Amino acid sequence: MLGNKVVLITGAAHRIGASTAQLLHAEGMNLVLHYRSSRDAAQKLQKKLLEKRPDSVILVQTDLHKIDNLPALVKEATDAWGRLDVLINNASTFYQTPINKATEKHWDDLMGTNLKAPFFLSKAAAAQLKKNHGCIINMVDIHAERPLMAYPIYSMAKAGLVMMTHALASELGPEVRVNGVAPGAILWPENIDDITKQRIVSRTFLKRKGEPKDIASAILYLIRDAQYMSGQILTIDGGRSLNS
Repeated sequence: MLGNKVVLITGAAHRIGASTAQLLHAEGMNLVLHYRSSRDAAQKLQKKLLEKRPDSVILVQTDLHKIDNLPALVKEATDAWGRLDVLINNASTFYQTPINKATEKHWDDLMGTNLKAPFFLSKAAAAQLKKNHGCIINMVDIHAERPLMAYPIYSMAKAGLVMMTHALASELGPEVRVNGVAPGAILWPENIDDITKQRIVSRTFLKRKGEPKDIASAILYLIRDAQYMSGQILTIDGGRSLNS
């Protein structure tokens, strides 16, 4: 069903992006893998996937903050196989910005990567996605609803991305479906101690941390199976967001 369809994944060199790339490639999709500075990791992933299926993966490099470059990014993705079926807005920046230390630079960076770039990249890709009755998947966060202490700008940006998901589902329907995925405890932030990890896991109903493959599987579902679903957010957090 997904054979020869084309997906553009931003921030695809590491973590959830790389796991998603591997799963969608195994399902027969051709991949356009975006990276900003992780060239070595992106090339390593590309080589691994090309060994399994030649002529199925290309790399594209750009700084998503440079909005004027995004139409060219979409064109490069489309020119590779003559089509674009799926856009996954996965690239993200994540770091603390307590209000007494937050700066305008922090604001521009976090809002730019997590909200502004996904919007304008979706705009640039809209015509191709409409042509192929494709879909957009946005990487949200459970903290879009419950802000994470010391991460106010990040939390606000992800909240905006939730609204963008709803708004673009309305704007781009009926040809394009737009949905999001909200991960919970999947990958630990840097400098988190074991006690905090245990506390977070204890608040999940499943009493364990998730894995990047859990998010990748949800993305595959939204692409392949959720044909009557748009404007929705799938929460993949082991039940943590329901446990106050």
